[in-house]
Amino acid sequence: MIFLNTLDTSLPLTNPVLKFLLILVIILFAPIILNKIKIPHLLGLIIAGAVIGPNGFHLMERDSSIILSGTAGLLYIMFLAGLEIDLGDFKKNSKKSLVFGLYTFLIPMALGTLSGLYILNFSIFTSVLLASMFASHTLIAYPLISKLGVAKNKAVNITVGGTMITDTLALLVLAVIVGMTTGEVNSEFWIRLSVSIIIFGLIVMLLFPIIGSWFFKRFDDNVSQYIFVLVMVFLGAVLAELAGIEAIIGAFLAGLALNRLIPHTSPLMNRIEFVGNAIFIPFFLIGVGMLIDYRAFFKDIETIKVASVMIVVATFAKFIAAWLTQKTFKFTRDERRLIFGLSNAQAAATLAAVLVGYNIILGETSSGEPIRLLSESILNGTILMILFTCTIASFVAQKGAKNIALSDASESESDEQESQEKILIPLSNSETTDELINLGVTIKSKINKTGLYALSIIDNNSNDGTADKNAKKILNKAAVTASATDNHLNELLRYDLNIVNGITSVVKEHKITDLILGLHVKKGISDSFLGHLTEGILTKCNTTTLIYKPAQPFGTIKRHVIIVPEKAEKEIGFAFWLIKVWNIARNSGAKLVFYATKESLAFIKEIQLKHPVESEFHEFSDWDDFLILARDFHKDDNLIIVMSRKEKPSFHSFMNKIPSYLNKYFKDTSYILIYPMQAGVTDASKFDLKNPTFIEPLEKLDEIGKTIAKIFKRK
Repeated sequence: MIFLNTLDTSLPLTNPVLKFLLILVIILFAPIILNKIKIPHLLGLIIAGAVIGPNGFHLMERDSSIILSGTAGLLYIMFLAGLEIDLGDFKKNSKKSLVFGLYTFLIPMALGTLSGLYILNFSIFTSVLLASMFASHTLIAYPLISKLGVAKNKAVNITVGGTMITDTLALLVLAVIVGMTTGEVNSEFWIRLSVSIIIFGLIVMLLFPIIGSWFFKRFDDNVSQYIFVLVMVFLGAVLAELAGIEAIIGAFLAGLALNRLIPHTSPLMNRIEFVGNAIFIPFFLIGVGMLIDYRAFFKDIETIKVASVMIVVATFAKFIAAWLTQKTFKFTRDERRLIFGLSNAQAAATLAAVLVGYNIILGETSSGEPIRLLSESILNGTILMILFTCTIASFVAQKGAKNIALSDASESESDEQESQEKILIPLSNSETTDELINLGVTIKSKINKTGLYALSIIDNNSNDGTADKNAKKILNKAAVTASATDNHLNELLRYDLNIVNGITSVVKEHKITDLILGLHVKKGISDSFLGHLTEGILTKCNTTTLIYKPAQPFGTIKRHVIIVPEKAEKEIGFAFWLIKVWNIARNSGAKLVFYATKESLAFIKEIQLKHPVESEFHEFSDWDDFLILARDFHKDDNLIIVMSRKEKPSFHSFMNKIPSYLNKYFKDTSYILIYPMQAGVTDASKFDLKNPTFIEPLEKLDEIGKTIAKIFKRK
């Protein structure tokens, strides 16, 4: 056929369609094939890149398109590391990150410099630059660890923070060495570098959150939000390069800056991770593989000698740093494996340093050959070092992550029927559907993909088919929103004469543990609504009930101000609503500000000590002064008021005035009213908090539940 003759299939491939098809086939099948022989998928992509690259079968060139996609993938890895980091743990462990960062910088610098001077007989400049290549590392194994669900492990958190420190220092060494070899290091150089880095840091960490909050409040289109995130990633990278440091630092700081605005359970976060893991990151790994030249082993003895020294010194130095970190902070062996696996892989900053050093010409030999700061043997040795360190890092990180994941899974095994959370969200308005579903996903404690239920109730006397269509349309919209967060939504359509009876019946039939009720964005909470709710649902349901009025996207909320009544800790539902509030902080990164009595704060502070989230604590007991709190309320705050049912220990008569105050003083503010679960107890003040029927369900929820259960047992 004639059209077959127009397709250029000569090697290396130049047809963009064929090139892209080949890469997609590799991304699809390389991990599947190599996983069968226990090779990590990211290493499989690197090997595949070496096979198809110019040093392999030469199916493709490492041209500008591969470099562009690979650069995007590298920035994506660093951005995800900043975005997924737990800021509460990050702040708590910042000193530990600093210690690890110095370990993993100073030890390779010392060993690298000494080996360059006395083993390889290099000059001082070449030796120091070579050592800086050992000191830096790339989080190649981060996607693998994240996939296994241990990205929030303390060791990972510390390593990610330390990466920023050691890479920044290593790249500063590169800048200084380049400046010294070209004679540009003087007081003006240091002032210019320092000022540009400070300005860059201030712009990213202060302006990026403001820009992001403004954008997310005004644009809710899925595509626009994702493109905006990409713009911020590359803008951060460009600003970093303008400041004289590597783009990867800018991408990482952009992730930190947007961390609070993109909740970990949000649809946007799911899209960011999906596209990165499916396209950008694989392109980067394949591009790294294309650099590998196996023939370098056989070129000359000097290349083999340099490569061997580089591989041994870099690996040994990173292991010593990981081992010292383990001993310093009493980590387990598997946590040491995580640290070593994440910090041993050399790629991004190492490549930047070797290419810069290779292109610096110091002079010429008598035969006219250029004398380079980093010779060709170092360049080839670096490529081999990248192959070996990425291989070792992948295997070690995978082993450590798998062991930790299995350990966590064995600790959390329990009877799912008893411990499974089931969150019911009655829906009647399409405008609030997305925010209610997002709240439901955010308060979940477990990695349980089937615990969300959406309910739409149709009047049984209605003969209008429009009601059915609207109800199904709302449920379908809710299902789409939930699926975007990788959660399954159970859709419930019910015909009933009474909405309250419909909700309470579903709660009993499906053993619902939590109930979320929504208020219209533009309307307030009426006394009749609250009264109807109190007489109906709250008297018939024992669930933890949240009444939510969203005034702005959940991700743009900076603080959650929680008003806790006196004797709240004496109610059976105290622990259960507290877990929900804690999950809001963990999954959104927003700050918690508690106003409560000294006794209630004692419980909350102890939990914060074991499971740190950013929080403040203020003593507060006089509900008659409730409006005084409004003075400290900010525009991007969410108000959470813990209520109580009548005749319960923490009930206060002032709670009857809450609706009118919310309508008058908090009309444009997001707020949540929480009614604690009662578990069928008629008098919570007489309930024994050490009773196993109360403690056991808590211990089965998650680590926060276990902590709360231990506190109640002790007290």
